[in-house]
Amino acid sequence: MKWFARPKPADVWDQPPQGPLGDIEAAERIRAICDAAAVSAAGSARNDTRESERYERAAKVAMEIAMKISDGLMRDAAVHRIVDLCMRADDIKTAQILFRAIHASWIRETVQRDHPTLA
Repeated sequence: MKWFARPKPADVWDQPPQGPLGDIEAAERIRAICDAAAVSAAGSARNDTRESERYERAAKVAMEIAMKISDGLMRDAAVHRIVDLCMRADDIKTAQILFRAIHASWIRETVQRDHPTLA
C-alpha cells in the first residue's frame, strides 16, 4: 500500500532557490514564504509545537533572504510582510526588532496602523 505513504511536498522555504536571487525575485520569494507560513503562524499562536517549528523555519529563511535585498524600499516592504507573519504568530519580540529595521516612513506608519502594539 504505497499510495498511503506518499511523501509530503517540501515547504516553500525548504526548497533551495534556482539560481541567484535579484531584489524582485527575493521579494517574491519572501511573499510566497509568508503566505505559505500563515497557517503555521496561527498554529504557533495556539502553542502547536509542530506548527511553531514550521513558522520559525519559515521566518528565519525569510529574514535571511530579506537581509540580501539591496534596494531599501523593497527590503522594507519584505520586512513588513515578515512583521505581519510574526504578529500572526504572536511573536511580538521578533516583530518589534524587525519593525525597528524599517526605514521608510510610510511603511512604518502602515505597520503601526496595522499593529499598534509595536509602537
